[in-house]
Amino acid sequence: MLGTGSAFAKTYFNTNALIYSGNHTLLLDCGITAPLSLYRLGKPMRDIDALLVSHIHADHIGGMEEFAFQMKFVFERKPLLFIPEPLAAPLWESSLKGGLLQDECASLEDYFEVRLLQPNVKTTLVPGLIVEPIQTAHIPNKISYSYLFNDTFFYSADLIFNPDLLRELVEERGVETIFHDCQLKPPGVVHTTLAELQSLPLSVQERIWLMHYDDTKPQYEGQTGVMRFVEQHERYRF
Repeated sequence: MLGTGSAFAKTYFNTNALIYSGNHTLLLDCGITAPLSLYRLGKPMRDIDALLVSHIHADHIGGMEEFAFQMKFVFERKPLLFIPEPLAAPLWESSLKGGLLQDECASLEDYFEVRLLQPNVKTTLVPGLIVEPIQTAHIPNKISYSYLFNDTFFYSADLIFNPDLLRELVEERGVETIFHDCQLKPPGVVHTTLAELQSLPLSVQERIWLMHYDDTKPQYEGQTGVMRFVEQHERYRF
């Protein structure tokens, strides 16, 4: 985990992750703090083979300008960019174009090998890693996707509490592990709160790991029941 914090967290960095599959490394979201976190971990950007984006808030894509420039002008290569098709145009037009647009660079394709994902369709990203994008509600009129990996590991983007989805993932689809964003204090207007997650059946809670929390996290340790916190700069195997 490059970071496990909310958009405004300063202690835990943005919730972004590296996923390792065989000899391949995939970056899951690239927020404002991702370049610094990679630096502190001693992980060069050139070692990243692909990037997967969930939505276009800055704590999830704010580091992409540096990533794109480094790859193009320092390492002279195009990494793979996996992105759900409905997100591709907004990512460029509403977020990246202002910084990345140059005479010879006028699109995502000038910086990345773009691979468009279709919602609810399973796609192999790299050998051994299959993803299914699932559109989840976050902010009105802003598209956001959570991801199901290899049919067993669900990684939420920022989402409004959706108990039916979580029960379906566990009870009908056999998901074993859920990394879920968690707003520690109510109300949960655009995020799921700890209290909401604690209202789920125990059989679902025991599969949930909490991430995307604020800097008050130490005050809640020991108060989350069977749910555990995902920790910054830790590696998890699933």
